[in-house]
Amino acid sequence: MWGLGLSLCQTAHALCLSPVQVPGAASQDEPGCSAGSCHPATGNLLIGRAQNLSATSTCGLWGPQEYCIVSHLQDSEKCFSCDSRSPSLHNSHHIQNVLYLSGRDGHPTWWQSENGVEHVSIRLDLEAEFHFTHLIMKFKTFRPAAMLIERSADFGRTWKVYRYFAYNCSRLFPAVAVQASGRVDQVLCEQRYSEIEPSSHGEVIFKVLDPSIPVEDPYSPAIQDLLRVTNLRVNLTKLHTLGDNLLDSRRQVLHKYYYALYEMVLRGSCFCYGHASECAPVPGVPVGVEGMIHGRCICRHHTTGLNCERCEDFYQDRPWRPAGGTDPHACQGCNCNQHSRRCHFDMAVYLATGNASGGVCDDCQHNTMGRTCQLCKPFYYHSPRADIRASSACVPCDCDPVGSLDGGVCDSHTDVALGMIAGQCRCKEHVQGVRCDSCKEAFYGLSRTDPQGCQPCRCDPRGIIAGSPPCDHISGDCYCKRFVSGRYCSQCLPEFWGLSNDMAGCRPCACDFGGAYSNRCSMKDGLCPCRPHLIGRQCDQVQPGYFCAPLDYYSYEAEHATGHPNVEVVSREHAGHMITWTGPGFARVRDGAGLSFHISNIPYAMEYDILIRYEPEVCGAWRAQSPLCHSPHCSSHRRTHTACPPAPRYALLSRPFCFEPRNQYEVTMRLQRAGMAQRHPAAFILIDSVRAGAGGSCPQQPPPPPTAAQGGARSWRRNSRSCVCQGGGPTLCLSFPMTITNPPPSPACQCDPQGSTSSVCQPVGGQCTCKPHVIGRRCDQCAPGTYGFGPSGCSRCACSPEGSVSKLCDPVSGQCRCQHGAMGRQCDQCLPGQWGFPACRPCQCNGHSEECDAHTGTCQQCRDTTTGRHCERCLEGYYGDPVLGSGQQCRPCPCPGYPGTRHYHGNSCHADKETNQIVCVCAPGPRCDRCSPGYFGAPEQEGGGCRPCQCNNNIDTSDPSACDPHSGQCLRCLHHTAGPHCADCQPGYHGNALQGSCRRCTCNQLGTLPTHCASGTCSCDRLTGRCPCRGHVVGRNCDQCAPGFWSFGGEQGCKPCSCHPAHSLHQSCNMFTGQCPCRPGFGGRTCADCQENHWGEPEQECRACDCDPAGAESLQCERLSGRCACRPGFTGQHCDRCLRSFQDNFPRCDRCPPCFTQWDVALARLHDRLRQLQEGGPGPELSNSRLQALESKLRRTEQLVGDGSSQGTPLLRHLGRRLDDTRQGGGTGGEVLGDGPFTLSTRYVSLAAQGQSSPQPGLMPCSCALAESYRSIQAYSESSTQAALRASASVQGPASPVGQAQRTRQAAEELLHDTGSAFRRTLAAQRSRLALWLTPCHALSALQICGVKGDQDCQQAPCGGASCQDDSGQRRCGGPGCRGALPVSTQALRTAQDVSRQLESAAGQLGTIALKVGCGQGRDLSPGRGQSRASRPSLSTEEGADPESIELVARQVLNISLPSSSSSIRHLLQKIQDSIRQLDGVDAVLNSTAHGLAAAKELLTRADRPGALAEGVGGVSGPSLSLQGALWGQGAGCGSGAGCWLWRELAAVGAVGAGQGRGWLWGSSCCGGRAGQGARSVGAPNRGCCGGRAGSGSGEAPSRGCCGGRAGRWCWGSSQQGTLSRSVGESGPAPLFLGPTVTLSQPVKKKVYWTTGTQVTAELAGTVRTPQSSPSGLSGCLDPS
Repeated sequence: MWGLGLSLCQTAHALCLSPVQVPGAASQDEPGCSAGSCHPATGNLLIGRAQNLSATSTCGLWGPQEYCIVSHLQDSEKCFSCDSRSPSLHNSHHIQNVLYLSGRDGHPTWWQSENGVEHVSIRLDLEAEFHFTHLIMKFKTFRPAAMLIERSADFGRTWKVYRYFAYNCSRLFPAVAVQASGRVDQVLCEQRYSEIEPSSHGEVIFKVLDPSIPVEDPYSPAIQDLLRVTNLRVNLTKLHTLGDNLLDSRRQVLHKYYYALYEMVLRGSCFCYGHASECAPVPGVPVGVEGMIHGRCICRHHTTGLNCERCEDFYQDRPWRPAGGTDPHACQGCNCNQHSRRCHFDMAVYLATGNASGGVCDDCQHNTMGRTCQLCKPFYYHSPRADIRASSACVPCDCDPVGSLDGGVCDSHTDVALGMIAGQCRCKEHVQGVRCDSCKEAFYGLSRTDPQGCQPCRCDPRGIIAGSPPCDHISGDCYCKRFVSGRYCSQCLPEFWGLSNDMAGCRPCACDFGGAYSNRCSMKDGLCPCRPHLIGRQCDQVQPGYFCAPLDYYSYEAEHATGHPNVEVVSREHAGHMITWTGPGFARVRDGAGLSFHISNIPYAMEYDILIRYEPEVCGAWRAQSPLCHSPHCSSHRRTHTACPPAPRYALLSRPFCFEPRNQYEVTMRLQRAGMAQRHPAAFILIDSVRAGAGGSCPQQPPPPPTAAQGGARSWRRNSRSCVCQGGGPTLCLSFPMTITNPPPSPACQCDPQGSTSSVCQPVGGQCTCKPHVIGRRCDQCAPGTYGFGPSGCSRCACSPEGSVSKLCDPVSGQCRCQHGAMGRQCDQCLPGQWGFPACRPCQCNGHSEECDAHTGTCQQCRDTTTGRHCERCLEGYYGDPVLGSGQQCRPCPCPGYPGTRHYHGNSCHADKETNQIVCVCAPGPRCDRCSPGYFGAPEQEGGGCRPCQCNNNIDTSDPSACDPHSGQCLRCLHHTAGPHCADCQPGYHGNALQGSCRRCTCNQLGTLPTHCASGTCSCDRLTGRCPCRGHVVGRNCDQCAPGFWSFGGEQGCKPCSCHPAHSLHQSCNMFTGQCPCRPGFGGRTCADCQENHWGEPEQECRACDCDPAGAESLQCERLSGRCACRPGFTGQHCDRCLRSFQDNFPRCDRCPPCFTQWDVALARLHDRLRQLQEGGPGPELSNSRLQALESKLRRTEQLVGDGSSQGTPLLRHLGRRLDDTRQGGGTGGEVLGDGPFTLSTRYVSLAAQGQSSPQPGLMPCSCALAESYRSIQAYSESSTQAALRASASVQGPASPVGQAQRTRQAAEELLHDTGSAFRRTLAAQRSRLALWLTPCHALSALQICGVKGDQDCQQAPCGGASCQDDSGQRRCGGPGCRGALPVSTQALRTAQDVSRQLESAAGQLGTIALKVGCGQGRDLSPGRGQSRASRPSLSTEEGADPESIELVARQVLNISLPSSSSSIRHLLQKIQDSIRQLDGVDAVLNSTAHGLAAAKELLTRADRPGALAEGVGGVSGPSLSLQGALWGQGAGCGSGAGCWLWRELAAVGAVGAGQGRGWLWGSSCCGGRAGQGARSVGAPNRGCCGGRAGSGSGEAPSRGCCGGRAGRWCWGSSQQGTLSRSVGESGPAPLFLGPTVTLSQPVKKKVYWTTGTQVTAELAGTVRTPQSSPSGLSGCLDPS
């Protein structure tokens, strides 16, 4: 391609050019294209472009100009003229001369610049892009000292440097590289073409591609950019001179310095990117110039352009690229499916197709579009029958523009993945059909303007018929359900509401005809038009504050009626009963008496039914006879008779009464027993109330609405009749009260603000919510048994049963009716002067008081200076015996004054029995004249007393010296307190002196201010204990430096750390050493230096100190210089050499002997003198006589040494040998010693030979002195050697102390290592175990056990703790509101105990009720059935019970599911109590049959009495006690009636007793009624029915309460003649068998339970036989109360 190079050879004066082929290039002799790129011909680009060549400086352009040459001496002519004004002149040197070496005349031509001009540019401007390969320049004069070649590829807008040339690149172009780095595009500076030689015909050759650098890809864009040029410029920047211009500043000197160029060749070719093999002239360029390289490429490969730089039209499918070595990269034609001949290249499309195709067709025809015209235009689609290249491939769409999207556009082609089918119409959202011409289901009204095509049906889905079309697809009309109307079925018919998905669509309004004006309700929410004070959707609810009157709303209490004759009003308590009556109670009407009720509040004129509520006291039917009823609007004079049966307790008069509003009526009725001719004065009936209700029958379902012709009130009158008779309440009619009571308006609640808790009452009946013990519909009166109607309700009377006549009290004051001897509101107090209610006794006060405590009998307000429980002793300060009858009185103590005077100082006194002297008990002193220890004052003065010393409990009150007895100043303060009142802590102590809690100050003396310390003790704040700290010292005890400070203990306090902000981890340091925490790589105290054992500048470089540990004092060197601090005898930068005057045997540097120092000083002086001589200093003064004397001495010395006759000769030789030995064994020191004398001698002789005299002539040693010195040195040396050996043996070797210490240390370290490892392992194991145990311990924290966190002390912790105790010493854990495990479990235990007690109480009540119900229902309680009950086996007591039966029963018991939580137990108890309250009413039911059953049982008892007496007489033997008694039974022996009794008499005959005895047994629930008459017996008249709540026994055995009122118990009442007894020594209930024989002993003390059994033997006290006919299974109890 462009890879042609030139081989240049220079022969004589010619330049030979031959082409050389490089790899990948086409040869010049084979023009054309290779397998890849094409290669145009190359040549000189200057040919034919002379007009485009220019230079910035040419000589002679403006006139002749002289110039000279540098010639040889033989040249005669050296200066010439240059005239370039015309190219035709022979001495013209314009730039165009460089194209050829010679002109037309054959003479050489050249270009020449002006004289002395250094900066000259030669520029060639090309008309197109060319490939430039190399440049050849041949100079006539010196080649330039510096030049550079530049190129431009954008026609001169920007320039880049090819190459620099200079004889000194580093100086002229210092920033340009000189050595090649292997990059072909590197800009270098070359020196070989810039030398001063040769002076003529020098060449400069530049190749763009250096042949020495291999080119991997010659077609790469970088190589193309390197070869492509549009302009070339050669800048000549510096001339070579011979230096004379530096010495001579004349201008003529520069005449021989200029640039002159013979020839210039620019080799290249036209630039066609490998797409052309030949080029043509560019328009405007001359044609026909031989050898000219033209710039317009003749393109191939479907390329075009001046340089083939782009693809031809319609060949844009691939991006244009330069041709490569093997691939021409020809442009590809576009594929437009024969629908277009124009396209363009799109790089985005090319990249999207994976570099496969980037052509985009333009101006597609035949209704096509797309990148390759492969798609049909909108409103056309590709016909499946035609190829896409056919002109008829796209056909029009057939879509309804009204119902299709985009006006009728269809799918242009078929694409299964996209769901497209060619020609398929795309309908609007609500349109369907092949052509989109019809609406979808549930839509209507196809329209062009509707973006969705059709409108949705607006039918309400709730109102249309299921299964029908939603609406008409044209009109949109809907098909509605039965009760739905409207165009869209969105409305309900009149009197319907609530449009929904129901079958009918809407629901009826069903407005309440009594509460609503009409049956038309709101269609949205169904609200009916309500009458006043009625609310709710159906108007069936009452507005708050109002209520709906029930059918029997008009009620009249019998208590307020008029009796004929007087009728007794009986009040009944509400507590503990199921309320079956209204008002306070009843009117007790005697047989034959009457009542008159006054009626005046009738709302409407109509007939009313009269309902009577009652409770009979005696069984049997009653009859009510009503009088005449007079009214102008209805019939009158009707007399009715109504039966009152005993069971229902209410009766409806047989005929209704006609009442009118605004009239007053009086209804009088007379009550008498039915079927009785005579009136019984003891027969009573309790009348509760009379109620008036509308006549009619009770409806079973809501009635139909009334018509306009029907009357509202009369239409429902008959429907309510049966409701009035329903067991005391219209239960069925409550579901639609408005319908029945239409139309009376709802009355207001009118709840009493004092008696009710709210102004809102119950919607039906109007009952207000009453406060405790308040009754009445309006809560306006107290219930019976309560009093004090007020804001808090009423209070219970709580009349004392022992002191009051009745449980009822005055409703206003609450005063109970008291019995004789009782007083007080509750009748629970004794009369004045008595105490101990109910057994009142007189007060015993020894005549000093008339009043005492009503409960304890302690006398109150004792007179005559007495005190005590019975006023039996004198007050303090008085003496005597005030007991009644002693004759003494209390008199004041004389101590020394009397009580009440200012001179009395005693506490009390007494009379000594022996001396009769008054002895005072003094508070201040022994004689009451001075203060006791701990007191101060002036008791000796009148009015002066003693007061306690005010020392805040900080003195010993028994110490007389603790405080001053006169001034009260504290003298001996305890508990480290001080001050006149011991109110302050001592110096050096702090705390609260008033609480005796002074503690010693714990100030650190090093951190506390010196002014506050003395004798090793520092004072602190006496209250807080805080110590006064030095500067920057903190802590309560001044024991630490403030953050960022150190040097704890300094005089001024702590100093700032001053840690380097960037080199330290943080600004705090060690408070003792001041060491800052340094970052890695830094050290020093403040981290401002290098790290430890390093030196240098830390910001730049830190180097290791490398101090030798043998010679350095420390491994840390000087941080700036790095010099180590050496120990004595060592030197060097790292202390790794011995110091001078020490033996050079590192690391053992021993000091040299003392003589070395003398020689060393002498040598130093000689060195200094010699240096002065060498530097030219003055030499020693010499004279002939001096020289002669020196020469004579020298000869003499030589003789002495040479002939051996001197006696010092052998000594010197021996000294020399010893010195040699010493030199070998002693090292440096020996060498110095050995060399010293001889060196000095030699230098001395040398100086003498130079004619210089010795500065110290006496320095040369003589033989005798030298021998003496040698012996001394030898002796000292041997002594020193022995001392060294001894010292070495003491510190070296295994036997030395150092060696032994080293072994001991090593053994200790090994032992410590082993022990430490074992200790660490054990410690780790113990910590692991501790962590495992801490987890459950933390779980059982104080929060979980006691209910509070354990971070508080016991005084503040509300729930206490495991170690907390209360005032009594008991552990305190838990309390109110504490949710810990212990309080919760304790509360659960208490709850369980309470529940257990409640269950026992409930069980007892259930037992009582069960017995009542059993007798009330008439069960067969015959002896046989009782026997069967009693004969049930008891597994715990019966003999012979097998284990299998016990196990079976136990399993059944265990399978019983009991409630576990407290809430479930409370719920169960509540249900039991509710049931009990509902069953309490059986008492009244049972009373109705009590008398009849009692009479029958009494006859049975009298019939069995003779048999019992006969059996008792026949079975007695021996001494016995005659005992006669009575057994009354209830339960198993009862007959069919309720409240029956069983009578038995026991008889015995004996000689021990004292006559006949009688006894009574009775039980609760006996005789039935509360006010009934009990059965009688001889000698024991019983009145009021044993066991009844209001009954009371009398006679020989009076008894109240009858067995405590508990069901199933027996009561024993002893007569005056005998008692029933039990075994001795027993306590509590004990069994007593009623069988053929009963053994008794000792009087009965406790309850005795009777059960079926055989004979029981005990201590014989008497034998009692029961009759043989006595029923077995008789059970009960004995209670001698």
